[in-house]
Amino acid sequence: MPYIDGFLIAVPKKNVDAYRKISRKAGEIWREFGALDYREAVADDVQVGKVTSFPRAVKMKPDETVIFAYILYKSRKDRDRINKKVMADPRLAKMMTPDAMPFDGKRMIFGGFKTIVDV
Repeated sequence: MPYIDGFLIAVPKKNVDAYRKISRKAGEIWREFGALDYREAVADDVQVGKVTSFPRAVKMKPDETVIFAYILYKSRKDRDRINKKVMADPRLAKMMTPDAMPFDGKRMIFGGFKTIVDV
């Protein structure tokens, strides 16, 4: 079954275009090393919930929006192999410096997920 890395990020609205540029380059690197799919999406119909929600999860500020993203791999083994290569790639390291990132990386939520349904 496929394996998925998922991400949730708060990005200042004024930085969405800058984030998109970095994200596109990062996605190209992941795909180059073997990821099957790389998607990033900006909130469109996302409300702040009374108890939980995407905005609450990332402690979204009034001038920010939420980005939901995922990377699809053939397997966990492929994901681990690909991520090792990606993390060692100097192109990504250059984009991931605190000065280059157009968002607060401390509020990024991420994790790996086993697929349980694939329709």
